[in-house]
Amino acid sequence: MTIIKVADENEVISKLASYTEKISNDAISKRGKFFIGLSGGSVVKFLCEGLPTLNTDWSKWVLAFCDERVVPEDSEDSTFGTYKRNLIPKTSLKEEQFITIKQGVSAEEAASDYTKKLTAAFGSPNFIFDLLLLGMGPDGHTCSLFPGHPLLNETSLKVAPITDSPKPPPERVTLTYPVINSARNCIFAITGAGKADMVKRILKDQEDLPSTRVKPEGSLYWIVDSAAAAHLLTNYWG
Repeated sequence: MTIIKVADENEVISKLASYTEKISNDAISKRGKFFIGLSGGSVVKFLCEGLPTLNTDWSKWVLAFCDERVVPEDSEDSTFGTYKRNLIPKTSLKEEQFITIKQGVSAEEAASDYTKKLTAAFGSPNFIFDLLLLGMGPDGHTCSLFPGHPLLNETSLKVAPITDSPKPPPERVTLTYPVINSARNCIFAITGAGKADMVKRILKDQEDLPSTRVKPEGSLYWIVDSAAAAHLLTNYWG
């Protein structure tokens, strides 16, 4: 695990963009495509500001979602809808490059359909993402994996439905740990004093929280600003 402390949100965005550019170009050079998983929440803002600055072959990108809300694409709760409005127009990405959930169906059907789409995109039932861009909620959740929820222990499904999310909207689909922890790279990007206590609980205290369980076979990066890192010891960085 590499923890990168920067001054403020602007530096978090800059550092996140820099890492994404390097990982994308390495993946394209080695394997011809770049498979990336996007998240919602504050990560959307960071990416919609940072990604348009990248020097990369956008045509080689395949974009999926670490989790998604089972809502219409034009809903403000739709993660894809947000990227469609705020990222695609700023880049040469095309809507067809995004792997999205099926519309107008249950969470169970959406998860099953999304699994099939990912299998087709990867050409395999093993989804090894080059990069997952993860957020962390104030309760320590990541993706739609919440503290104390049975999905924390899911090992057979690669994509799982959730119908009782403690954070609205209740119906979602989410990647599970077998996929998350097979990724080549995972990056958390965290800002703000409101996240400082949870950052300490995860990175220093190693409490058993959903974000703590992200331990990919590849590389794990935490990019945190000084406010979010306020409760960490200065000699902790590694």
